[in-house]
Amino acid sequence: MATKKRNMPRRPVQLAKGNQVLETSMDDVTPIIDFIESYRDLTDPRAQHALKLISIKVPEPLLAAFRFKAEQQGIPYQTMIKKLMLEWL
Repeated sequence: MATKKRNMPRRPVQLAKGNQVLETSMDDVTPIIDFIESYRDLTDPRAQHALKLISIKVPEPLLAAFRFKAEQQGIPYQTMIKKLMLEWL
């Protein structure tokens, strides 16, 4: 009996471009592996993460402009902040 494959999203994989060379010692790759796994966990749409409430101070005109621009794109401004944070990583 053949089994059906589920349509699950694939986990992201980071590939080197061109002739990139690591500039660190390869004696202990544990930090690199930890970073890659953490990044995968962060960007995996299947993962359920606990949310952390944060508070930041920003100038009112900046927040107003940001909220306006997010609204123009039809995205809640807090969702836009999270999206920009992920893109920055």
